[in-house]
Amino acid sequence: MATLDQKSPNVLLQSLCCRVTGKSEAEVAHQFQYAVRVIGSNYAPTIERDEILVSDKIKKELLKQRRAEDAALFSELHKRLQGQGVLKHRWSVLYLLLSLSEDPRKPSSSRVGPYSSLFAQPLPRDAHSTPFYCTRPQSLSLTYGDRTSSGLTSGLGPGLGAGLGSSLGTSGISSLGVYSINGPTPTPQSLLSAPAPVPPLGSRLAWALPVNPAPSAGLAPPSSATAPLTSALAPPTARTAPSPKLTLARRDGDVTGEVTEAVLVRDILYVFQGIDGKFIKMSGQEDGYKLDPKVSLSKSLRDLSSRLSELGWLHNKVRKYTDSRSLDRAFGLVGQSFCASLHEELKEYYRLLSVLHSQLQVEDEQAVPVLSSDGSLTLRRLLVWMYEPRFRLKTLAALVDFCQGHKGGELASAVHAYGKTGDPQMRALIQHILSLVSHPILHCLCRWIYDGELEDTYHEFFVASDPNVKTDRLWHDKYSLRKSMIPSFITMDQAHKVLLIGKSINFLHQVCHDRTPPGKITPVSKTAENPKDAAELLSDLEGAFQEKIDTAYFDTSKYLLDVLNRNYLLLEHLQAMRRYLLLGQGDFIRHLMDLLKPELARPATTLYQHNLTGILETAVRATNAQFDHAEILKRLDVRLLEVSPGDTGWDVFSLDYHVDGPIATVFTRECMGHYLRVFNFLWRAKRMEYTLTDIWKGHMCNAKLLKTMPELSGVLHQCHILASEMIHFIHQMQYYITFEVLECSWDELWNKVQRAQDLDHIISAHEAFLDAVISRCLLDNNSRFQNAQDTLYRSALEELSLRLQYEERKKKREEEGEWGVTVEQEAEEHRRIQDFQKTIPKMCSQLRILTHFYQSIVQQFLVLLMTSTDESLRFLSFRLDFNEHYRAREPRLRVSLGATRGRRLSNI
Repeated sequence: MATLDQKSPNVLLQSLCCRVTGKSEAEVAHQFQYAVRVIGSNYAPTIERDEILVSDKIKKELLKQRRAEDAALFSELHKRLQGQGVLKHRWSVLYLLLSLSEDPRKPSSSRVGPYSSLFAQPLPRDAHSTPFYCTRPQSLSLTYGDRTSSGLTSGLGPGLGAGLGSSLGTSGISSLGVYSINGPTPTPQSLLSAPAPVPPLGSRLAWALPVNPAPSAGLAPPSSATAPLTSALAPPTARTAPSPKLTLARRDGDVTGEVTEAVLVRDILYVFQGIDGKFIKMSGQEDGYKLDPKVSLSKSLRDLSSRLSELGWLHNKVRKYTDSRSLDRAFGLVGQSFCASLHEELKEYYRLLSVLHSQLQVEDEQAVPVLSSDGSLTLRRLLVWMYEPRFRLKTLAALVDFCQGHKGGELASAVHAYGKTGDPQMRALIQHILSLVSHPILHCLCRWIYDGELEDTYHEFFVASDPNVKTDRLWHDKYSLRKSMIPSFITMDQAHKVLLIGKSINFLHQVCHDRTPPGKITPVSKTAENPKDAAELLSDLEGAFQEKIDTAYFDTSKYLLDVLNRNYLLLEHLQAMRRYLLLGQGDFIRHLMDLLKPELARPATTLYQHNLTGILETAVRATNAQFDHAEILKRLDVRLLEVSPGDTGWDVFSLDYHVDGPIATVFTRECMGHYLRVFNFLWRAKRMEYTLTDIWKGHMCNAKLLKTMPELSGVLHQCHILASEMIHFIHQMQYYITFEVLECSWDELWNKVQRAQDLDHIISAHEAFLDAVISRCLLDNNSRFQNAQDTLYRSALEELSLRLQYEERKKKREEEGEWGVTVEQEAEEHRRIQDFQKTIPKMCSQLRILTHFYQSIVQQFLVLLMTSTDESLRFLSFRLDFNEHYRAREPRLRVSLGATRGRRLSNI
């Protein structure tokens, strides 16, 4: 015996009928056939689980009964009920009330719901056959190939069948119930929870029909034009009496022949939704909706249909973009906001179509002819009423094309750029869309400048973060600007300030370990929590928006600099670098050199760092350096450089200054390397001064002792003169380095530090100071002649390599029995050679400048040699200019060199 699971649905259904009625299978045959028909029906109520449509049906029923006040009261009570969460199944209650209010004496075709007409129909002969178990899903993702009259309107055909007449009018636009969009954008259920599917005329500026459309040929007066749309909201007494129905020239089911305007209106309403009608269908070849060529229609109606069909094409274009992008998570929050803004505009468009559908249904129910003189729906009136929706859809379609391929800040820039137009309506529409699109960016910006948090999952914000960077390089490398994502309504200066604000907050938290809440650093102003706030900021970019950024920038930067100066002694460390590594503390440097002299005179391999560290501490205690802050003195240390054969202690000794923590952001490794180079240069110069000073002291002491030996007076005088010249040279060099280089550069640095508004200003000023010191002390490695020569040889060698490759390819092809080169290859080679030859004059010009500069220096040097009292130096000048090359260029050398040659010949 077969189990219940193995029995067919028909057998189970028949058994259920027998059990319920208590009769045999033969006696329940009629009931069984009726049950099969009900269960097997593919009809589904369009108002199922749709609270708005049921409430709309109730209001219409009240208006039909001339109870306008009750309809208004019901609408108000329903709105209040929606705002309260008392009832969870409001639709069920409303549907029950509507069903109970029906007059049982009415024919079944007028009752609510599709099953009423179903029950009144006779049973088919094949009712006992296997039922078609299929119900329409509540949500279905449709493509444009499926959104046709056959795939979408099984219960809502273009002809608006009589069996579903009552439900079609309440459904508004049939596609609303079947759209299914996943992702961050609102789902179609948000459309179903709208305040009302049939808003009053003029209630919304976006898609509302004009109350008084401009009169034109063939149009009724404004009062009659608005009558069809308001008939559903006014009592029956206010309606115009229907005129006699006109006789149609053909049946709606015919494919050929003349088509009435009523049928075209129905088709156009479906085309507005992107759905093919009976006679107007989408043409894939021409990419547009086309009227069936077999249909006989007047030229005026054909033209009107073609113009109105454009809205369907525009609707499809916008809808296709939202359908494809809404499911793309990589499109980001900005892109999803853009899709949501387009979806919102389409929702208003659908509400307008719902009004038209409802009006068309009212006319059908009351048997009002579409072509009557009471101002009913006609193609010409549709053209007038759809003027503004057509303009907005055109704008949206063009905007979609303009924004293709963009995301994040680039998408916001594209929308902002498209809004630069003189049309106030278009500008207002784009500004509204921009407020929605830029909301994620402005929200992320507020989180960044007030909390230091970067919420950018899809890399849409213009501040980028590198998670691989360690804390010690946070300020320099962790955060940067993603310039391509900077919206066009944000300037580069504003973007740089935004970067510094968030970077300062993270630097305080992660490097300085400051736990002060961001709200206490800068007062949190009104943030862009919703699109309305974003729109307010965008409307005043040079006012409120700029003020918001400037306030956060100044407060955060000032607090950071206060923390660095108060807790980490940034300015004291900067002065310590000047005093110790740049030899600004004179008494300390002199005493240290005196103490180190015996140790540094020994070979470098015999030095021990702990001995030198002890001498350093002794020098600190014996000089004014002992009064410095303990934090500074503990960082001062001794460093021994790499030892080379033959080096003494003077060659490898160096002072060192340890930096870590937040101050290492200013004194980086590169900066400390520059300080070390400058210190070694100044230390050697100080050693030369120290040695010459000892020589001078020895001369003074020995001169007194050797007064009794007059024969040595000449030699001692010459020795004194030479020592004085050397001391003069060293003193002049030290004066230049100390005052013109160090002091002037330090004064400029200190002024910049005092005026600095953020940490970046201090870092850039400090780096400029070190660069100036190294350059003016002749410690840089830049050589103009070397650079010019390297550029010349590099370009020449690259050109030589290309020519050799060209000849090798040519020779190889000739060996293979082919032509060496083609005409195009030869022309390309010739063009490349010409481009290289064009760079030669520029190189020659650079070399001429360097030659002139070098020769002028040599000429000045020769003049100095000729003015020397040393005869050997004068003869050196003759040897340097043996061919009189410089003598011909410099007049001051002619007499001097000639006299020198004469004296030399006379001596011979």
